Amino acid sequence: MQWLAIAAEPDVGTRPLAVTADGIPLVVWRPEPGADPVVFADRCPHRLVPLSAATPEGGRLRCAYHGWEFDSTGACKTLPSQEGRPPPRAALDKGPRVRVQDGVVEIAAEDLPAPDPDDLFTNEDPSLLHAWHPIGLADDPPTTAMLVGREFEVARERTRERWGLLWLAPEEPLTDLFDDPDDDPYTGAWLPPVRTPAAAGVAADNFLDVAHFPFVHAGTFGAEEAKLVDRYEVVTELWGCRSIQEQWFDNPGDPGVAQGVRPVRQRRRATYVYRAPFQLMLRLEELDAGAVKTILFFSQPESLTSTRLYTKMLLHGIGGVPDPSPDVVRAEVEFEERVLAEDLELQRRMRLPGLPLKGRDELHVRADLLGVHLRRTLAAFRKGTAE
Repeated sequence: MQWLAIAAEPDVGTRPLAVTADGIPLVVWRPEPGADPVVFADRCPHRLVPLSAATPEGGRLRCAYHGWEFDSTGACKTLPSQEGRPPPRAALDKGPRVRVQDGVVEIAAEDLPAPDPDDLFTNEDPSLLHAWHPIGLADDPPTTAMLVGREFEVARERTRERWGLLWLAPEEPLTDLFDDPDDDPYTGAWLPPVRTPAAAGVAADNFLDVAHFPFVHAGTFGAEEAKLVDRYEVVTELWGCRSIQEQWFDNPGDPGVAQGVRPVRQRRRATYVYRAPFQLMLRLEELDAGAVKTILFFSQPESLTSTRLYTKMLLHGIGGVPDPSPDVVRAEVEFEERVLAEDLELQRRMRLPGLPLKGRDELHVRADLLGVHLRRTLAAFRKGTAE
């Protein structure tokens, strides 16, 4: 039997450690101090997020994305977004045999897990040439733009302006830009554009995900969010989808709370809109206080390892007045920057260069309905541009 060295024994503790054997990403940890090391493929079966980013707790690993917990045998013991026992497929694939030899942790080469999926929707998928992509703010237009792994001279390409952005379509676009949000008069504000090493499809999936708030955003707003996700509906639209969900949330910033006319716990309507390939909108209506916050989110797929993100906020009635003051707008933008930074921190830990589109590559659960529609739409988009 061939044994492969993966780590020095002193480096393996109760915190998960990312290692690689024969090109396969693995995670190794000790369920408790002094216990024998255990090894699994470095991916949660749910969204393939590395378990090396997980938090150890009571001998288990808690996935950083959605809080799924796995014991030292690989069994999934907790699936927070829904009630009942986790499905059998939620368990980790059987890990390789492990031994410690001369101060080195080794695994049996014949037990190596299957590699990561290879049929991914990446930032260099040829279908993306047939779409509109943001390439910069309209008031500071670039002369060149990176898209789909290629550099384009903007002056020679098909461009247009919308929402204060300059857009470019390298080839005849299969889809159009979606309509302006049907909002009340609003005050608009851009977040500074940022980059993530994650694929644009992964960033879009993150934006549509309704189950990660208590885990990824515990430092901003997620600590008060319910872990259990109620059933919701998604309506299919042309090259996209829409979902309207009513939720309860804490609203301590509502002036009506300070005045004693409304409780802290209030109702909110969240409307998600998606249009292929990477146009997204989230409209949050505070049904009791009357404030409306709309977030526009667009991605520029630059290369396999770079996506540029553009986020615009449309604010109405924040703080109890129709037109929020510059200080209120600044505070809202700064808060949203902190929220986005939490997502980016996790995305930097991801090891896949794209979004899996085949259903068997991930384990979809009830809370993932929007993400399932995203994957189906991108698969249809890829097929439609190939015809």
